Amino acid sequence: MSRSTKLLEPYKLGPLSLPNRFAMAPLTRNRAVPPGMVPSPLAVDYYGQRASAGLLITEASQVSQQGQGYQDTPGIYSKEQVEAWRKVTDRVHERGGHIFIQLWHVGRISHTSLQPNGGAPVAPSAIRAKTKTFVNGTFADVSEPRALELSEIPGIIEDFKRGTANALAAGFDGVEIHGANGYLLDQFARDSSNKRSDAYGGGIENRAQLMLEVSKAVAKEAGADRTGIRISPVTPANDVSDSNPQPLFDHIVDQLNALKLTYIHVIEGATGGPRDNAPFDYASLRKRFKQTYIANNGYDFALAEKVLEAGAADMIAFGKPFISNPDLVERLKAGAPLNEWDKATFYGGGAKGYTDYPTLKATEAAE
Repeated sequence: MSRSTKLLEPYKLGPLSLPNRFAMAPLTRNRAVPPGMVPSPLAVDYYGQRASAGLLITEASQVSQQGQGYQDTPGIYSKEQVEAWRKVTDRVHERGGHIFIQLWHVGRISHTSLQPNGGAPVAPSAIRAKTKTFVNGTFADVSEPRALELSEIPGIIEDFKRGTANALAAGFDGVEIHGANGYLLDQFARDSSNKRSDAYGGGIENRAQLMLEVSKAVAKEAGADRTGIRISPVTPANDVSDSNPQPLFDHIVDQLNALKLTYIHVIEGATGGPRDNAPFDYASLRKRFKQTYIANNGYDFALAEKVLEAGAADMIAFGKPFISNPDLVERLKAGAPLNEWDKATFYGGGAKGYTDYPTLKATEAAE
């Protein structure tokens, strides 16, 4: 039986006419092919299978080797990576889909074995995060970082700008800046990880500056109407926190609104965890940002419908349900049950748990 729901309504995102209000959230899958951290041929099938989502947002993709923090994650800084991503975007577009790439620099959430010449990861300040990363087939403590020199910061911005140009050359419809989950831009914004005494440290305006400068550079390269950003105001992911997140993110979103980015993608609560882990007024962000608000974290269809009907968000991003249900949109239309996901195959491996989840149509045909 076919269902009608606000999730299934068409939506205009900048210049894009989306068939529905579903977004597929960025999902790290650790299946890039070494050497070169190139998306594998399986990625073409993986994203192509999910092209019925209104907007696909790729797994986080580092803008430089320095920006890599986990084994086998793809990049967007080499010719080979651009060529491999082009095959992905071609497949998605052949199937009528729209796809953004998420641009990533992990900062201190890395390991010397992944860094150029085995160097220390970079950070706003030389403070080691109390967390682990995945390298050489196992989980290991992240390495001790070094503080970025003031003279190096323009190079970070340039890496994001170059990643944007490469993304456009690869055929992406736009880009999402990763400003969330305790990675580099988020590290600069937070007073727990940023103890700098220069123009990028101290008060809220200074700590937010790198995220905003990157956003401005990326928007200039891609067009603001093809640039989004992901933020996570109160997540504890990767040992990040702030003593007063509400004014910090109110300020950030005011400035992002002034840049007229096409969307903010907001992780509400603890990434992959409770939505109410810390007090925060997301309605304040919704009010301040005049373009599209994509809500994320712990949404099922019922909550998504409630939030969309209330006007508290414009689109809803789903993560794990898209891993195990390539036809998530069709399943909602039909009111059909969902496949369960297999956590053991989330990170690394081959086709198993990646491109072999059955569609509803395939399941019915086999019965």
